[in-house]
Amino acid sequence: MKLISRDLIKRSKNAETLERLISLGEKAHKTWQELWSPFVEAQLIEEILKIFDPIHEINCHADGGYLGAERKRILFRRTHEGEKKIFPKPTLSGMQIEGNFLFDKTRIQDFKEALEEKGISPSDLGDIWIVGDRGAQLICTREAGLLLNKQNGLIREVSIKYELLDINQLRLPSKRMPKKITTIEASTRLDSISSAGFGLSRAKIVTEIKAGRIRLNWTRANQPFKDVKSGDRIHLEGKGSLLIQNIEPTKRARWRVVLQRE
Repeated sequence: MKLISRDLIKRSKNAETLERLISLGEKAHKTWQELWSPFVEAQLIEEILKIFDPIHEINCHADGGYLGAERKRILFRRTHEGEKKIFPKPTLSGMQIEGNFLFDKTRIQDFKEALEEKGISPSDLGDIWIVGDRGAQLICTREAGLLLNKQNGLIREVSIKYELLDINQLRLPSKRMPKKITTIEASTRLDSISSAGFGLSRAKIVTEIKAGRIRLNWTRANQPFKDVKSGDRIHLEGKGSLLIQNIEPTKRARWRVVLQRE
């Protein structure tokens, strides 16, 4: 039974993944099972919740293991008449990846690549964050956690060890409070606006763009000179995001930009 028209996803850049998620929702409706998706990115969560919002026969709920998580799993379940919307928690684990990186600074991508070498799929991984110079922590499926536990590995020349943790043992990232920023800029280029919003030099922003760590409206950015507009969202890995609330010209041929950093 197809509850949802596939015309809704034809223009999406994530049509294939959305199709799988919609099919999972329809299966939950047909079988009355509570079904969890793999971990998915924030953009997909936003899209799928919007698609299912008008469908009263199915409840959708996203959970990434902690408040403020970006990557989450989505629960689909058939609506019961008169039920209270109390949702179960997904079966998740915490993981410590420990190593001495005092003299070898790492990025989240380094840990993602190490996990991939261990055969862990991105769909099994929630958020990953750096913990000082002692490695990283992450949230993953229970199955991935059990597979990784007590294993050893390398990131470049640094030895690492994987240790399974309860989520309440993790040093969870603090949730960033939204902050309004008003700035006057010479242009509306991506690198210029990102520099002002994240408090980094334009050269550093260009480096981040080239490394694939900046996304514009959830798509990887590759053009520092691309103009942005009101309503756009810029995301920098590990630094949060910027919502461009307003852009307007000034009397001196510059641009007044209002941002919300989240």
